[in-house]
Amino acid sequence: MTPPEAPMDGKADQGTQPPAVSVCASATPKTSRAPRPSKPAKIRAGMELLTKRGDFLAAARARKQGTRSMMVQGRKRGDDGAFRVGFTCSKKVGNAVMRNRAKRRLREIARLLLKEHGKPGWDYVLIGRAGETTTCPFEQMQKDFAYALRKIHGS
Repeated sequence: MTPPEAPMDGKADQGTQPPAVSVCASATPKTSRAPRPSKPAKIRAGMELLTKRGDFLAAARARKQGTRSMMVQGRKRGDDGAFRVGFTCSKKVGNAVMRNRAKRRLREIARLLLKEHGKPGWDYVLIGRAGETTTCPFEQMQKDFAYALRKIHGS
């Protein structure tokens, strides 16, 4: 069965059949949407976050510095934008509660120290260590992170 033809004036008959598709498609929308802007980078506690897997892999290929409480990876991006930071903990750290606790501690360390020790145009990844990130004293973690940043920056 062929679909019904739409009249030339664009108005469908009030008959028993639904209007043709061409009438529906030719109707102008009531509201027009503006194009969506690209997603801005996620910003949390004043830090721009790494979210793409490729960014984490690029940081893993760059400079690394291990400390007792964490592993820090850093790479210079080549632009002068704000520094970006990512956090990760493997399942070796423990269950979800322990991993989240470790990441909260790493986020707080980064929030406190990257403002003064971080450099523009750099990406940093903080990796939690099993048994250490959740139990190490906070002051020791701060010293470890400051030391790792000095080593990564080469000073």
